[in-house]
Amino acid sequence: MVFNIGEKNTIANQFLAELRDKLIQQDRLRFRRNMERLGEIMAYEISQRLSYREKMVNTPLGKSPLFIPEPPVLITILRAGLPYYHGFQHFFDGADSGFIGAYRKEGEADVQINLDYQAAPSVSGRTVIIIDPMLATGKSALRSIHELLKNGTPAHIHIASLLAAPEGIAHLKKEINLPYSIWTFAIDERLNDQFYIVPGLGDAGDLSFGEKM
Repeated sequence: MVFNIGEKNTIANQFLAELRDKLIQQDRLRFRRNMERLGEIMAYEISQRLSYREKMVNTPLGKSPLFIPEPPVLITILRAGLPYYHGFQHFFDGADSGFIGAYRKEGEADVQINLDYQAAPSVSGRTVIIIDPMLATGKSALRSIHELLKNGTPAHIHIASLLAAPEGIAHLKKEINLPYSIWTFAIDERLNDQFYIVPGLGDAGDLSFGEKM
């Protein structure tokens, strides 16, 4: 299932517009902060699909029954996903976290994803949120899922992006054989010849932290 949060008008539009704007995005601090804000909004949206358990809370004047979400496992793809992840962490502050280092190796006709780092808890029977801001080809998210399966089979996987390309969504729909949901603030037009999302916003990692070697 695909959830496009941008189909309804909310304050998220403002933050996304600033991320896309080629002048405003040059303010690195503002760019990271807007990614965090959108992470908080997306965390709230996904929270509506989590499992909940009843808890009795003792107040100063009595008792109040409330339903509390089961903490998910947050998995972020380094380095571009870090500011977006921080927004999720603000809301799911009791969640376990994992980190996967992935980088693109571009060829003339395709792009390959290499993984060079993985530190994650067991995901067996748990709800996992994979935080990957740019869902372009979908290969980094898919490689991350395959890596996580070494630590158990999750109950459900939520793939949380800022922007998604139709090609990436189609690839994940074809390849994922687990219960999953794809979340994004916008589905853009296409990928270009370098496999970047168009119109997109550029390289989220470089805009957050500076150009890499």
